[in-house]
Amino acid sequence: MKNDMKAAVSPMEMDVRIFPYRGDGPVAAIASVTLNGCFAVRDVRIMEGKNGLFVSMPSRKVKGEYRDICYPCTKDFKQQFDQKVLEAYEQAQVQEAQKSPAPEGQEENGPTMAM
Repeated sequence: MKNDMKAAVSPMEMDVRIFPYRGDGPVAAIASVTLNGCFAVRDVRIMEGKNGLFVSMPSRKVKGEYRDICYPCTKDFKQQFDQKVLEAYEQAQVQEAQKSPAPEGQEENGPTMAM
């Protein structure tokens, strides 16, 4: 029965909304992701790490360590999920830069992305 269900699964549609984070620390932004228009994941964090940006799923502290509350179940979907979130973040950065151009005589230095 599980094999029948896998064959019937359609491609995942993801609607990603990015919310800039203005606080200190490694959090660059917060994202909300809606899957196939029927399941929403809130508090997905885009983080600045030593190797560039990465996606951190919502988590809570359990016995001194953080555990994800929800997460992709396969490596392939994790990669697809992260890619969509990071692409949405990059697009939001471009849109933000277009809204507020740098003052004359100054170059604008936006965040860099490592994928």
